[in-house]
Order: sequence, then C-alpha cells, then structure tokens
Amino acid sequence: MKALFLTREYPPYVYGGAGVHVEYLSRELAKLMDLEVRCFGDQNSREGRLSVKGIDFDKSLFEACDKKLKSPFTSFHNCITFNAQPVDADVVHCHTWYSHFGGLLAQKAYGIPLVVTTHSLEPHRPWKREQLGNGYDLSLWVEKTAMESADAIIAVSGGMKRDVLDLFNVDPDKITVIYNGIDINEYQHRENPEILVKYGIDPQRPFVLFVGRITRQKGIIHLVNAIKHIDAEAQIVLCAGEPDTEEIKAEMLAGVQAVQAVRDNVIWIQKMVPRQEIIPLYSHASVFCCPSIYEPFGIINLEAMACKTPVVGSAVGGIVEIIIDGETGFLVKFDQYRQSPFEPVRPDEFAKSLADPINTLLRDAGLRQRMGEASRRRVEEKFSWPSIAREVHGLYQKLVQSRKGGR
Repeated sequence: MKALFLTREYPPYVYGGAGVHVEYLSRELAKLMDLEVRCFGDQNSREGRLSVKGIDFDKSLFEACDKKLKSPFTSFHNCITFNAQPVDADVVHCHTWYSHFGGLLAQKAYGIPLVVTTHSLEPHRPWKREQLGNGYDLSLWVEKTAMESADAIIAVSGGMKRDVLDLFNVDPDKITVIYNGIDINEYQHRENPEILVKYGIDPQRPFVLFVGRITRQKGIIHLVNAIKHIDAEAQIVLCAGEPDTEEIKAEMLAGVQAVQAVRDNVIWIQKMVPRQEIIPLYSHASVFCCPSIYEPFGIINLEAMACKTPVVGSAVGGIVEIIIDGETGFLVKFDQYRQSPFEPVRPDEFAKSLADPINTLLRDAGLRQRMGEASRRRVEEKFSWPSIAREVHGLYQKLVQSRKGGR
C-alpha cells in the first residue's frame, strides 16, 4: 500500500502546527508503508520509503493579480500541478485547505479514496478575510467541498469532530479522532543557558514564554495586554513572527512598545526560533502561555509539556483535551468574556484572567515542578507519533479494502 500526502508545508518550509504534524507523521508512516509527499517549495528528496517533491514555479505568473488573491490562486495552481504527474498511490491525504483542491482532483481523476486531516476550519477563522479578501470565500468553498466529498476525515481532537459536524454535511461515521503527537525523544527537558543569553534572557530570572505566529487565532495580543498584570520581576519572552497582515503586525508592535516603555524585561524575538534553540527555551521557562482564541489542537502545548513546563492555556478547542486543569497547568475560560465566537467582550478582564494563573505558578516553584513532571508523563502516555502513525495506517487499510470490496 502507498499513500500520497498533499500539503502546503513541509521542511524546511514549516511555519505552523500543520507543517510540524506532516513532518513527523510522514516520517513515522514511512516506517510502515510507501509514502510520497507533494508540497509547496523546491524540496526533492528520497530516503527509504519516503519521497518528497516540491512544486516550484515562476512566481511572476500571479504578479498582476490582487495581492490578496495571490495565495489562493497559487494554491489552486499547485494543486493542479500536483496531479500533472502520474499518481500511483492507493490513497490521497490532504493537509489544510491549500491542498484540498489537489486531493479532490486526485480522488476523481485517479479513483482513490480521499482523506482530509482537519488542522483548522476556515469558518472559525473569519479574521483570515483581512489577509485573503475575497480569497477567503475560495478557501471556504474548497474546504466545504473537500470535507463533504472526503472518504474519511481525521479530526485532531474531539472538539474538532464536533465542529466538523456542526459546519458540514458529513456522516459522523466518516470522522475519526486521532490526536496530534510529539517526538518525546527529541522534545525533552534540556537546559542551555547560553541560548537564553543569546536572545537577551537572564537565566537567573523567571520568564513566561509564548511561541507562535502573530495571528488573531493565536491570541498573542491578549497576552501582550496581560503583561501589565504579570509579576514585575518576571521576564516575558515572545517568540512571535510570521504576521498574517501588516495591520496585526502594527498592532503587535504598538502593544509591545507600550509595555516595554514601562518594564525592561519584555523580549520580543521576531522570528520562528529553530528547534534546537526552542527546546532550551521551553525547558528554562517557568510558564508557557497559549492564549489562543481558536485552537483545534495545539502542538506547541505538547512541546512545552514534554520539556516539563506547565502551561496556562485558553479553554478552547483541543487545548482542553491536552491540559488537565490543576494538574499539568491551568485552563482559562474564554466563553464568559466572549462577544462573538472569536473575540472577548471584555478583553481587559480576559487578559487579567490569563495573568492570574501565570502569577500563581511564578510564585510557587514546587507547584511548577509538580505540574512539569505531570505534563511530561501525560505526553509520554498519550501523544507519541508511532502510535498515531499506526492509527492512520489502520484507517488507510480500511478505506482501501472497502474500495476494493465495492468494485
């Protein structure tokens, strides 16, 4: 049996959780079966049973179009190109809406089952219209079409399965919940004070860590607003790059500059920190904060927990299935502050509610240690990639056998 992955992100071009997911799942699946990855970029490699080929084309092709339409048009172009080369796989598996059109074409043109993993859902990301304009309507359309046409859907959390059923006309039996995972050998507590010094962090002082993109979804603006409520001696380290739009970049800059004007221990690292450096940052951090307002799963929480760092996270989406409130960290209610599905009606109160459990952990070293140890145990028991790959492989087998039996 052979599977074909279609994805926008693949190393070295990874900027979000979906790319991390595809990287590790492809590596583990290739230990069980032949796997081909077609992605956006110039990748071209083969190792054992895993082959990777990027779609690299003349970017001037879309230079004349509206800049907000460039991303969806480029994605649809690449999805057609994915299928221009012969497909000899038994199943096609898509990751994010950027690849869905390619999966639909492969399903119809080559007569193979289509699997879609739901890393996020476009109707729950209305702020994307800032970035895509009318291209957001294209993303809504292709996602809905793919979801309702797929032979199987993998939901990365129970909450995501409920969202899929609410938004799309999908048979519940077609949805399987398979969590995201983490490499527990790679992500483990590993201190390196020199990395902290490199980024201007004092190894002798506690710090609160954020890691993620500058996007409405990740809620980083709410954490920035919470800084004024966090103990003054604590450092705040924001590893935040890849802003969705110039508008949110400007909003982030203004917010950070405002808090930096009144405290000198707010450090903004404006890039995606490489893995060999982010692991020590997780390991040294006193608290990791995930203030997302929408999070189907949240791999970054697993990364922090694997490094024995307690997490304070919003009680939304898949986060509530990762963090055990009061045991591995704290969950902060979002619904009570909500004015719309994705914005708090009282943002100052939400910011304060983030700061309170952060301060609880900053003030209690024993609690941090107990929660950190519990976090590591939970990750080891629940979220390893080899077990996840076996679940996905089993799903493929059922689909292929069912398709053959129906002929």
